[in-house]
Amino acid sequence: MTRIDPLFDYPYRRLAALLRDCAPGETPTLMHIGEPQGQPPAFVAEIIRDHAALWAKYPPLTGTDEHRAAVADWLVRRYGLDGQAVDPARMVIPVSGTREALFQAGLMAVAAKADTVATPALLMPNPLYHVYYGAAAVAGAEAVPLAATAETGYLPSIDALDPALLDRTALAYLCTPSNPTGAVAGVDELTRWIELARRHDFVLAVDECYSEIYTAAPPPGALQACAALGPSFDNVLVFNSLSKRSSAPGLRCGFVAGDPALIETLTMLRGYGGAQVPGPLLAAATALWQDEDHVAKARAHYAGLFDLADERLCHMAGYRRPEGAFFLWLPVDDGEAAARRLWTEAGVKVMPGAYMARADAAGRNPGADHIRVALVHARDPCARALDRIAETLGG
Repeated sequence: MTRIDPLFDYPYRRLAALLRDCAPGETPTLMHIGEPQGQPPAFVAEIIRDHAALWAKYPPLTGTDEHRAAVADWLVRRYGLDGQAVDPARMVIPVSGTREALFQAGLMAVAAKADTVATPALLMPNPLYHVYYGAAAVAGAEAVPLAATAETGYLPSIDALDPALLDRTALAYLCTPSNPTGAVAGVDELTRWIELARRHDFVLAVDECYSEIYTAAPPPGALQACAALGPSFDNVLVFNSLSKRSSAPGLRCGFVAGDPALIETLTMLRGYGGAQVPGPLLAAATALWQDEDHVAKARAHYAGLFDLADERLCHMAGYRRPEGAFFLWLPVDDGEAAARRLWTEAGVKVMPGAYMARADAAGRNPGADHIRVALVHARDPCARALDRIAETLGG
């Protein structure tokens, strides 16, 4: 079997190797992974139980009418769209979490572009969610990381992109609110990306999985930006899930919405290699998209955690409160050294920023001097962990 080297850069694999010979210095607090530790609403278990008969049936490839309608209605409400803007029959499909769908969208786009371009490119922010880079590696495309650092407002800039690169771009990933930086793209920025995708005929894949976790204004969405340009959703796919919004990562249920032609092609691809969402879980997901009370409570919880971080870490050079998501992107001298020290001295496991990024043309990794800290626990464990971080890393 041929080894695909980029896949062996998987961040959690690298973190395990970094800490293999280390023991935690305190009772461990795991803040290296974005897994919410809260519980979804109690009605989730009740609905799954009430729909237990569906375990005996293969899940439909496109889910159910009820689920697609619930997602479409939520998109209309959340982003102020025209009531008929999102056709649930043609513009929405359920997916088994957005990770596999983001990965498959890259494969789909590269396969389509390969008919006309010798070396298709996938654009992605840098630092990034590792799945974007994995999609490029498996598809045989050129991964093009775009700096998303303090100098660019922690979002990739499109100002200096070479038109020749854009002409061979199959897909561009954009994450807003961003993992790991928490930056939010405004409507104007999203609009510019959409216009660029249409001008150069590539797919704009907008990862909006953290859209409901914020402390100020609700982050805009790509479909909202499409509506600002006119009635078309051409070239645009948005991805969202219940993992973060509803503290239900184990439900493995998300959706993709957008350009009907792209949705049709992605549905066909998923028919060959996608895991469909089981009926009982899809029924629970339908109810979750229809309920906002639990989302507001979770959002208030995360806002409280960021208040704690402001109190405990404000003295650290470069500390900033993110606009959205639930990660701290903390500047340090050396991310790997800081991660080892926090684990061995404080029992806090964090992700070295270098593992969330790729080196640029000059060999500089924009995450090397950062760590990512996931604020996903209850208030008291987070408070203790933040105190340990402050004590260990100092000011």
